Amino acid sequence: MAGSATRVIVAALLGNSAIAVTKFVAAGLTGSSAMLSEGIHSLVDTGNQLLLLHGLRRSRRPPSPEFPFGHGKEIYFWSFVVAILIFAVGAGVSIYEGLNHIRHPRAISDPLVNYIVLGLALVFEGAAWFVAFRAFGRARGRRGYIQAVREGKDPSLFVVLFEDSAALLGLLVAGAGVGLAQVTGDPVYDGLASVIIGLILGGTAVWLAVESKGLLIGESADPEVVEGIRRILAASPNIEHVNEVLTMHMGPEFILVNISVDFRDNLEVGEMERTIHALDRKIRSAFPRVKRVFVEAEARRDRGRKAET
Repeated sequence: MAGSATRVIVAALLGNSAIAVTKFVAAGLTGSSAMLSEGIHSLVDTGNQLLLLHGLRRSRRPPSPEFPFGHGKEIYFWSFVVAILIFAVGAGVSIYEGLNHIRHPRAISDPLVNYIVLGLALVFEGAAWFVAFRAFGRARGRRGYIQAVREGKDPSLFVVLFEDSAALLGLLVAGAGVGLAQVTGDPVYDGLASVIIGLILGGTAVWLAVESKGLLIGESADPEVVEGIRRILAASPNIEHVNEVLTMHMGPEFILVNISVDFRDNLEVGEMERTIHALDRKIRSAFPRVKRVFVEAEARRDRGRKAET
């Protein structure tokens, strides 16, 4: 999964770097506000991909005395930073530039240059989007796309997919703005396209921030994982009742599991230790992303509640 995420980010990074340069050149030659916003968009995306690569590299550092569970949540932090940058820089500058162009409209001098650049950008951006879409499709399994985003634990995949989707939509808006400005002779449409691109970026950033926030705080594992762990526990003859199964993602490939169970009252200490060891082995084998398992011996909780009532 980590290798797939890296390939997706690198593909997007190479594409956006080349596209950003061509867009800025086109904006300088034609004076198009929408093209300038698109250049800023691609530049922000390029910086975001560098941050994601940085986050992936840091998240792979081994555990240490200071961080005993490793650094897997680094990728969650940098994904959140990316969302903030998209909103603050990408959306903010695009909307500002668009409003400024609407108040002080400037005619586009050579729209053909914009069309050529937009066409090339669609090809390169579309290729990067396809790579991200295929990787995301493999990761989502049988889940729907919205569900896969909400339940996804590797933000590096859906962040790039969101960025590329917003980029493709922005290119279409920029093309429409340049076209309307040329046909009508009114450059206000070019500025309006820039504002719309900024709103697209803002909406994308808000969604990414919401999804990244949950992972950063500490989301549980998928329900299938939790239920699978419960089935393994219930199958043990030495466990009378499963009180609680708590899980948390410490990174895309690191699940922490804390279990509270009621063992048989006549179970000896040695047998309890062997049971815990066997449960740990079975859970890790069934769910490779589970790296640490903690088992707490605790009396059946509903007994206390029944006695109180």
